[in-house]
Amino acid sequence: MTVARSIQVKATVPAQRRLIVGISGASGVIYGLRVLQLLRNSGVETHLVMSKTAELTFAYETTIKIAEVKAAAHTTHSIDDMAAAIASGGFRTAGMIVAPCSIRSMSEIATGVTSTLLTRAADVTLKERRRLVLMVRETPLHGGHLRSMAALSDVGAIIAPPVPAFYAKPASIEEMVDHTVGRMLDLFEIDVGTVRRWGEDQDLRARPTKG
Repeated sequence: MTVARSIQVKATVPAQRRLIVGISGASGVIYGLRVLQLLRNSGVETHLVMSKTAELTFAYETTIKIAEVKAAAHTTHSIDDMAAAIASGGFRTAGMIVAPCSIRSMSEIATGVTSTLLTRAADVTLKERRRLVLMVRETPLHGGHLRSMAALSDVGAIIAPPVPAFYAKPASIEEMVDHTVGRMLDLFEIDVGTVRRWGEDQDLRARPTKG
């Protein structure tokens, strides 16, 4: 006798509209916050995981409260919660961005020996062949750093240091941050409207006046 089993199908967010956002303790935590804010305005579901050092960096670099950072995300996961949804490849996403990415986090991801949910989620992103963007924030770099970056690039990660685009003629730090974050999100084919694009914004190609 065959018993029919009733299966309830739960409506889920399309993978391309869901992104994991990691914020590590490197300088430049404002990049991670702007990613969250711009994605919320674009209707993308964000899953935030933030290191304990990142919380300290927010206090050093900004006047923003951690509660405000968490409120910008759709869902926040504890750095120690290795049973979180984002620790599983079965939880579908468009990928993950770590903004900023410390050398320590980058090194853990490069070796696959992960000790936090942030680096575990990044490792899962790689094994599922999803897009992983690491905004590595460090300079200068020694050979060990560069070899780790090369190893990550070989397995599919994108190493994207937050390098300002001065051709966009930013009038403030905020504009510089937004342009950089917009370029990072371009890598996920998400346009948040903050990028001044060469070849599209005609005034960018105006000939400079001679000094």
